[in-house]
Amino acid sequence: MKKLILTVVAALMMCFVAVSTTSCKRQVAEPTIAATEDASNFVRLTDVVPDAILEIRYYGTYNFVGTRIDGYLAPTAWLTKPAADSLKAVSDDVIQQGYRLKIYDAYRPQKGVDHFVRWAQNIPDTVMKRYFYPDLDKSVLFEQEYIYEKSGHTRGSTVDLTLFDMNTEKELDMGGTFDWFGPESHPDFCGNPETGEYTGNNKPSPQGRSITAEQFKNRMILRAAMLRHGFKPLDSEWWHFTLKDEPYPDTYFTFDVK
Repeated sequence: MKKLILTVVAALMMCFVAVSTTSCKRQVAEPTIAATEDASNFVRLTDVVPDAILEIRYYGTYNFVGTRIDGYLAPTAWLTKPAADSLKAVSDDVIQQGYRLKIYDAYRPQKGVDHFVRWAQNIPDTVMKRYFYPDLDKSVLFEQEYIYEKSGHTRGSTVDLTLFDMNTEKELDMGGTFDWFGPESHPDFCGNPETGEYTGNNKPSPQGRSITAEQFKNRMILRAAMLRHGFKPLDSEWWHFTLKDEPYPDTYFTFDVK
């Protein structure tokens, strides 16, 4: 009898530990990301950086979806005031080097991100495949993290951009197009972005592609200027930068670009 009681007590204690552990896990709060329409701390990018050239890809049809993206009602760009001020410093920096900033995207409303998600789930729609993801089956876009349900752009302090060469009056040759889905877009493709050293074709490319030393150097000119003025890079896109001290790290915005 005594042995039976001890067995029952031990079993009850194990259940208690299991329930307690489960309860503790449930009490760990997920990060709260709040949505808001409040645009009071945003500015029109060209009001702060008048030298910037705008080519807002998601207002037009030359993008990986092939249509205008929801929430883009005008070919303009918005950023939080701190991000725009830092981008002005970047602009002043590169102008001294003979370049201007060319902006592809800045603040992105959540409805635009939702549009990307719906498109990615519609596997048969591959109208723009040959331009932006010829080496990928569309079904892997979520798995390989090319499409997310949340984007840093919706927080208002992220920008996609390149450099415009004022001598040639053309975009600086970066060896690849904006929004190309593949390793060729990674900052460390054919080089070390930490040292600026060109290393040649050091990463796998589905079709054996590479970029030249000059193209890698051009990417590093943009990267260095952005990092000098408070932005941090993304390890999968040479054109994508976010303000390190972004004012709204836990908020996503929903107002339209207009």
